[in-house]
This record gives sequence, C-alpha cells and structure tokens, in this order.
Amino acid sequence: MCYRQLLEELESLADENYRNFHKRLLKNENVNVLGVKIPVLRKIAKRYKNCVDELLTYPDEYYEVTFIKLTAVSDLGYESFINHVDGCVTLIDNWATCDCFTPRCIKNHKENFLPFIEKYSLGDGEFTQRFALTTLLHFYVEERYFDFIIKTVLACDTSKYYVHMAAAWLIAEMLVKNYSFTEDFLRRNLLDKKTHNKAIQKACESFRLSDEQKKYLKEIKR
Repeated sequence: MCYRQLLEELESLADENYRNFHKRLLKNENVNVLGVKIPVLRKIAKRYKNCVDELLTYPDEYYEVTFIKLTAVSDLGYESFINHVDGCVTLIDNWATCDCFTPRCIKNHKENFLPFIEKYSLGDGEFTQRFALTTLLHFYVEERYFDFIIKTVLACDTSKYYVHMAAAWLIAEMLVKNYSFTEDFLRRNLLDKKTHNKAIQKACESFRLSDEQKKYLKEIKR
C-alpha cells in the first residue's frame, strides 16, 4: 500500500464529529486531524507489521498517519523497536500520540531500556520528556525502580505543562504503590510547588488510598 492509498482509506473512514471532538482534546492547532477513531487506526497499523520501513517513509501530514507509524513500531520485537525508537520519539507532538505510544516489548527489557529513558528525560522537547515519564508510568512503577523514577522526574523540566502533568501523574501512582516512600519524598519538597500540589491532587482523587492518607497529603500541600 502506498501513502496515497493509505490516505484515501483514512479519509473514507473519517468522522467529522469525532474529528472536532479529538481536535479540541489535543489543544494543538498545528496538528492536522482527519477524525478516524483509535481502534480503527490500531487495526490498520497491524497490517504494516512486516513493512514498517516503508511506512516510516510516509509524510507526517496527519495525526492518524503518525499514530499508525508509532503503533506499528510498538508491535515490533525489542531489537527492531530499538532501531526505530529515536526517530519515533521525534515525531511526537501532542499528548495523545505520546500517551498511546506504549511499546509492549519494553516490559521484558526494562533494564535495557533505562538508558533511553534517561536520554529522553534530558531532551529538549516537551513531548520527548513526557515520553520518558509515561514510559516509566506504564512499565516501571515498581519499588526497585523508585530511585530511578525520582531521579528522572527531577531531571525533567516541569515548567513545561505536559511534562508537569506526567510527572504529577507518575508521583501519584508511586503514592499508591508505596505510600511511605513517596510521602517521604514529597515532604522533602524537591519538586516545584505546582507539580508537588498536582501530584497530591491526583493521588487524592484515587480510590486506592485511605481517607487518612489523603487527609495527611492535603496537609503537606504547599
């Protein structure tokens, strides 16, 4: 299938109401959206499992095409995935694409992928850093990685909105996993005030913490 054929297929599957809805969620006027729903995009991506190299040559004119690219790469084995991941990360220009880029092969190669997470956390791009944090969120919220997570969060630039939100989300999940460790970290006030308070807010919205824990967290807001 050539790019023109793919684009014609996507245009035939587009829904204007969904396009308008999704465009509002993205909050990025620079992203062109056709309006194809994510389950449909995932099915299309599966067809490219054996021709990812060709797929990656297609232009990134539309959100849906980039989504298909990243989804197809996500389904590769680890060694093949690693050959493409740097290029894929540079394509991420919105939170939805970032949060849906969850390569399953990382789950069985966590130690191997740590240097990539560190590299992305130090990158200049807002969504490069967000990808580092969401990857930790998806695959690494285990006590053996907590020190690495803290180091990564503190390395990221949380003045950037989508980095800030991902960092808060990650810290909130750590509170659920190991409350005492993460609460001790928060009491040291190493996060900026905004991210500190947002992490507490997100944790208090969870049904997985007790009322007593939530009460104390609210007391240490800044």
